[in-house]
Amino acid sequence: MKEANSRGGMDRRTIVKSGLVLAAAQIASPFVIRARAADAVRIGLDNPLTGTYAGPGKNELVGCQMALDEINAKGGILGRPVELVVEDSTSGDAGAAVQKARKLIESDKVDFLLGNVNSALALAMAQVSNEKGILHIVPGGHTDAITGASCHWNVFRVCNTTQMEANAVASTLVKEYGKKFYYITPDYAFGHTLEAGLVKAAGALGGEKVGGDLVPLGSVDFSSYLIKAQAANPDVIIFLTQGDDMLNALKQAVQFGLDKKVHLAGAQQEMEPLEGLSPEARIGTWVMEWYWNQPGVPHVAEFVEAVKKRTGRVPTARHWFGYVSTWTCAHAANTAKSLKAVDMAKSLQDFHLPPEIALGPNPAFYRAGQNQLIASLFVGNAQASGSAPDDLFKVIKVVNGADVAGTVEESGCKMTWPTP
Repeated sequence: MKEANSRGGMDRRTIVKSGLVLAAAQIASPFVIRARAADAVRIGLDNPLTGTYAGPGKNELVGCQMALDEINAKGGILGRPVELVVEDSTSGDAGAAVQKARKLIESDKVDFLLGNVNSALALAMAQVSNEKGILHIVPGGHTDAITGASCHWNVFRVCNTTQMEANAVASTLVKEYGKKFYYITPDYAFGHTLEAGLVKAAGALGGEKVGGDLVPLGSVDFSSYLIKAQAANPDVIIFLTQGDDMLNALKQAVQFGLDKKVHLAGAQQEMEPLEGLSPEARIGTWVMEWYWNQPGVPHVAEFVEAVKKRTGRVPTARHWFGYVSTWTCAHAANTAKSLKAVDMAKSLQDFHLPPEIALGPNPAFYRAGQNQLIASLFVGNAQASGSAPDDLFKVIKVVNGADVAGTVEESGCKMTWPTP
């Protein structure tokens, strides 16, 4: 396994100072968020800054930058300054994401790899990081296989599995709104496993799938799918789209008046599309993986204010994903007292995030033998307005991730480690 090397000379790419990350996201990648010295520990981020998932990708980048600033202020990693090297993976091109991952590892000599929002891209990147033996943190790609059937000793994930999300929300949907579900599902790894997870979780409670459509990523017109969904006469239309696709789907559903005829809902919802919707389209029952309004939970208010100072808005789950991912790199190295990937991966087995990073009511830890973060999930309803201008979600129950994660054996992960 590789150790970090000293890197002399000037980096001949755009150098971005601390705090200018949003402007940086608008310029051609790659770019470097420069630390204090040439002999720095490098974290590579391969994530979407363009396309359907640009919003979530840029917010994860902000979270990474926040953590980077804090880590450097506290002495860096193993006493060395830290810098972030960023590549735009695009939102849906696995070939581009793999090429960028190889460049970050082979040319930029990063010590850690972060990414991707898109589950299919995250899976493809994981093959590269495992081949190269580098510690890889997936901030926000949800498909189960990442920490399930395709798990690797070096790959850790911050966001939940799709089955965890489905398990968290299924009982509320079936008990409160009915048993007949129609699915509008993005046609790639994330959507496929999220639908399968919800069909399984709802089915155990008597729910049934009465129809559904697979929708290409980046779809703009959802009218044909919505007409078919209404004709199936479901109790609930399940929207599993994300990013700009979720925004467009819900906007058109309300224009069609479907919210007056059937309950609109899903599993994963995010602040990014809710912020882009008109108040009347902020509806439905969902799971938030992290929510900013957590009264009484230590350190959350400070994190919220820190993000608001940078962006003018409250943080989303994506800010938290990026923040946790970057801090995980620092904790892995400082706990292992090493930049060897195997040493760091072993130090993260059952590693509990400190409260100021976990930022939730339940313990947050990387489950040993699977490398999946187990934290809190927030089930509730989108709302036009709440206690504050950005309070767009009313939490009705907080679910401990440990209660919906199943067992390591059920995940399908069979972890194998390199031989010494």
